Amino acid sequence: MGSLREEIDRGQLVIIDQFIDFTKQRKMSFYESFQPHKPVHAPMAEPYDSRLRRILIDECRALGFPFHEKGTVVTIEGPRFSTRAESFMFRAWGADIINMSVATETVLANEAGIPYAAVAMSTDYDCWKTGEESVTWEAVLKVFEDNAAKVTALLRSIIPKI
Repeated sequence: MGSLREEIDRGQLVIIDQFIDFTKQRKMSFYESFQPHKPVHAPMAEPYDSRLRRILIDECRALGFPFHEKGTVVTIEGPRFSTRAESFMFRAWGADIINMSVATETVLANEAGIPYAAVAMSTDYDCWKTGEESVTWEAVLKVFEDNAAKVTALLRSIIPKI
């Protein structure tokens, strides 16, 4: 995921607590239609399960990983990176990180009643940070490969606690 904040450095983890959905073409519901007088609206005020988030936070702390206890992710359509103008807009909206999938997953998990939490790994600074190269797929892969063991260790550590 791309960082939209100076303090969220490459390789650091973010335990997501909110999302902004900037997708336009995705199916965001399991329901094609509703029975009369029985609409299904999944609550989204707190879209990520507090128990699962607490486990992730506690385990990041125990493992000594650099992480952020909360963060708002904006999800955009891919497969493309954002423009500089979009990147600045998302920062102004209060987004901390950017990706191409989490909002959809979150909405569908909530609609299905599945407790859900997400951990993000910052791989780049998107394109808002002038004076640095804009994000490239090769740069993302490099940071991801360098930090994949960290995320794997975190997941292996929390699974028995769930």
